Amino acid sequence: MRILIVKLGSIGDIVHTLPALAAMRRALPDSEISWVAERRTSEILKDNPLLDRLIEVDTKALRRGLMSGETLRAPRQQLRLLRASAFDLAFDFQGLLKSSLAARLSRAQRVYGFARDALREPASRFLVHQTVPVPAGLHVIRKNLTLIKSALNISVPEDASDFEFPIAVNSDHEIEAAEAAQGTDRGYAILNPGGGWPTKLWSADKFGALADQLWSRFGLHSLVTYGPGEAGLAEQVLSTSTSGKARAVCLSLKGFFALAKNAQIYVGGDTGPTHLALAARTPVVGLFGPTEWWRNGSPYPDDICIERTDIDCRVDCHRRACSKWICMDIDVERVMHAVTDRLSRAGRIKPAELVSIG
Repeated sequence: MRILIVKLGSIGDIVHTLPALAAMRRALPDSEISWVAERRTSEILKDNPLLDRLIEVDTKALRRGLMSGETLRAPRQQLRLLRASAFDLAFDFQGLLKSSLAARLSRAQRVYGFARDALREPASRFLVHQTVPVPAGLHVIRKNLTLIKSALNISVPEDASDFEFPIAVNSDHEIEAAEAAQGTDRGYAILNPGGGWPTKLWSADKFGALADQLWSRFGLHSLVTYGPGEAGLAEQVLSTSTSGKARAVCLSLKGFFALAKNAQIYVGGDTGPTHLALAARTPVVGLFGPTEWWRNGSPYPDDICIERTDIDCRVDCHRRACSKWICMDIDVERVMHAVTDRLSRAGRIKPAELVSIG
């Protein structure tokens, strides 16, 4: 059987679909499995041992070429990649018009997607052959597993501890992580102040204060991670930290994944590095405002979400701009309390340390 996974988007989107890939490979070891992803986020899938083919596309160029009078050269090349295999099945895990279009353009004999209530763009259901209903309120990982369980009639993991996140890391990534962590022999925390939307950001000044408390209470260095366009944000964190035990680091996605594996704790919002930290099984404290922890956050019960439950404007928010924007107004003390709790759950604080903190 030749199977195509369509999950194009963000780093988090890719990470949330990896357990479905692992479940398919376990149940159908002789199948040929391909994945089509956006070129800008495909790094995390490269050299994946469970994939037979990675198809990198630029959907903006594809849609522009198909829907305008521009040259069709780039779209034609991408279409050839999509149609290089005679796919039996394609799975649209994204529920967008662009993802369902990619699935149909692959000429797969059968395309599966989510039923209307589970779609971000309901019109995309008209481009799939068969839809699968999923219960409301599911974490996105479980939603993806429900799709393949129903379509393929295979068993999928029920317990979050059995979720697999196959990400291939080589020695170069390990060296990159080791260099970033140099001089942190007593252990380090990862603080990630960035996020795709302005409304997802916790105060950089508060991240700086948190770094100081991590050092004074636990002797943890803080590695302030940042991606393209976020250097200024990281520098602001450092400028407000007075302990001198925080520094900014910029790594590749897989270098970050290797770094997260050895971190004592991770603190960040709903953004790609957070999802990579969860895949690495790093103890996580998530800071969530306009998006939902139950859907996008950690599937593990020991991880902790800090969110405002005392306000009336977070239901179905998902705003990238907001004139009110109080959901991310969270005190440093509250975050530090959650960090202490999460470190304790992970067995990384001794009882005597808890007494002294209390």
